[in-house]
Amino acid sequence: MFPVARAALNLTARGIQHTAVRQAHRKYEPNFHDKYGNLVLLGGAAVFTAVWGYVFTQAGIEWGLSPVGRVTPKEWRE
Repeated sequence: MFPVARAALNLTARGIQHTAVRQAHRKYEPNFHDKYGNLVLLGGAAVFTAVWGYVFTQAGIEWGLSPVGRVTPKEWRE
């Protein structure tokens, strides 16, 4: 192996080792997602369910998706 490449690998490995040691000794501080992530997710799911529940039951939309019986062929013109 070339001396320059060996030195570069050594520096890279040493940098990774220093980063690992530094992160292992750092105190863990929870961020916003750790604190409120599940609450936000459950809140969003509740709103989603409530809105679509209203749409499906109260909005008065006809959900007749099948055209069977409603589509009639036009007369053929020659």
